[in-house]
Amino acid sequence: MTPGKFQIGVDGGGTKTECILVDATGRIVARHSAPGCNPSLIGPDRAAGILREALQALLAGQSPRPIERTLLCLAGSRTFWQEQAPALTGCGRVEAVADSMPVLELATHGRPGLVLHAGTGSFVAARAQDGSLHYAGGLGWRFGDPGSGHDLGRRGIARVLLELQGWAERSALTAALQQHTGLAGYAELSRQFYLGGDADAAIAAFAPAVVDLAGRGCAPAKQIVAESLAGLGALVDAVLQRHFSSATAEAPVAGGISGLLLNRPPCLEGLRALAAARVWPLRLEPVDQPPIEGVRRLLLRGG
Repeated sequence: MTPGKFQIGVDGGGTKTECILVDATGRIVARHSAPGCNPSLIGPDRAAGILREALQALLAGQSPRPIERTLLCLAGSRTFWQEQAPALTGCGRVEAVADSMPVLELATHGRPGLVLHAGTGSFVAARAQDGSLHYAGGLGWRFGDPGSGHDLGRRGIARVLLELQGWAERSALTAALQQHTGLAGYAELSRQFYLGGDADAAIAAFAPAVVDLAGRGCAPAKQIVAESLAGLGALVDAVLQRHFSSATAEAPVAGGISGLLLNRPPCLEGLRALAAARVWPLRLEPVDQPPIEGVRRLLLRGG
């Protein structure tokens, strides 16, 4: 990076969009947070508008600074974000990369390895031994995303609806969802999640309660967490077999667990149990820094 120049980094998903302005040393001199900008969830026009407004807010009140580069690490179609680049005036050279890059950087520090990440959605990202990048999952809420907030919330709500119908034994999940929504009956709850204006976020918002109940010993919640993580584990199996077949327990590759949900004890312990049972050749460690820190590191090393 040229001395005296500045760079912008953006991390955005289904829940929030974070922007930072960094100087040549990598020091953050300004930051701004905005709503989520995933075009798959909110539509392309709204997503593009949120990004533009977030960048304007980031630079508002700043003295004029020469922006050399802007790095976009955003959920949704990479092609879509590349097409938005010409409209981002005053942002220098605009590059769009996969939204998995920041957490992969935090997990592997640019070396071979992989990361399991879950927020509203989920994915497994990897840097193979030859340096090539690979992405598994991240299919979006319509198709599952195991281990994600949406998947855990969806499974929890489905269980509650069956409990209210009388086809499953009543558990603490029902009381938790009733408290979460302020609604009591099957019809009200079903209507809420089918007709609500932002049903995807509302479903994912119930996931922390499911994980909390799993940690407190609620059997249905524990089963939900285990089944959801098993799907994420299947992706890890596939990535390891294809790109790290030479790794062994004695010579493992770096592995990270990223996201607030996955790093809560029930999920973290569940993933470690999967790793042991399936003999993953991974040094599986929690990623305890937010994705925007991964963006900052990518900016600093020109990644």
